[in-house]
Amino acid sequence: MTARRKIIIFTDLDGTLLDENYSFAAAHPALRKLEEMTIPLVLCSSKTRKEIEYYRGKLGNDHPFIAENGGGIYIPEGYFTDESALEKFSPAAEKGYRIIRLGTPYAELRKVLGELREQGFDIIGFGDMSTDQLTKHTGLSPTEALLCKERDFDEPFLFNGTKEQRETLFRAIRAKGLCTTQGVFYHLLGDNDKGKAVTILAELFRIRYGAITTIALGDSPNDLPMLKSVDFPVAVQRPDGRHHPSLTLPHLYHAGGIGPDGWNSAVLDLLARLAEAS
Repeated sequence: MTARRKIIIFTDLDGTLLDENYSFAAAHPALRKLEEMTIPLVLCSSKTRKEIEYYRGKLGNDHPFIAENGGGIYIPEGYFTDESALEKFSPAAEKGYRIIRLGTPYAELRKVLGELREQGFDIIGFGDMSTDQLTKHTGLSPTEALLCKERDFDEPFLFNGTKEQRETLFRAIRAKGLCTTQGVFYHLLGDNDKGKAVTILAELFRIRYGAITTIALGDSPNDLPMLKSVDFPVAVQRPDGRHHPSLTLPHLYHAGGIGPDGWNSAVLDLLARLAEAS
């Protein structure tokens, strides 16, 4: 009889575990099941460290997390028994974490955004907005908007222009050695993504547990690298009831529900399938 593989779940937040009102209430049954089965739930979001810490507190989650589209991996001190495995990733020690930095520093992103504006692009970043403006555009509470502004590796932005002008903007960004991705907003970032960060954490989990089975859930284009990096990728329905057309992978599981409702049903179904197969 073979030993059961340890299950690790990676999840996006906005539009996936969180609904449009930033609630995860519909996912409570699956969240309780993960707790019962001691399955690590790794939050992997475009949100900042402070924002994710806010939701980790609400969820009672003490596992590693991935912030700002794979810009930083935050591992609680002592989480991995053999911390020597971290050393090849040159982690920094800061405020109770070992941090693996993969992203471009925020100051560099802001500098490039200013240069793009000088080139004539109608672009505004979150760093240009007041807390009130950010609350208006995102639907976040003022407290959460303040947390959203404390950025390290990723600048969300709004762009006003035609499809052709947008493509010209993206080419200009690539010419400056940076990248873009899309979640709820466009994002300016370096050569990092959720998939690269997930791959690193999965390696560390293998060192801790041996054989693992990985699941990831997302709803947007910026989730695609993460979904490509796991054994069981799950696409969650967006508010219009459809799955994002960019999420096309072999063996992609299409959750039958919007946001945390689909998240809940997909997680419970996959856990049941894996239990039957073991």
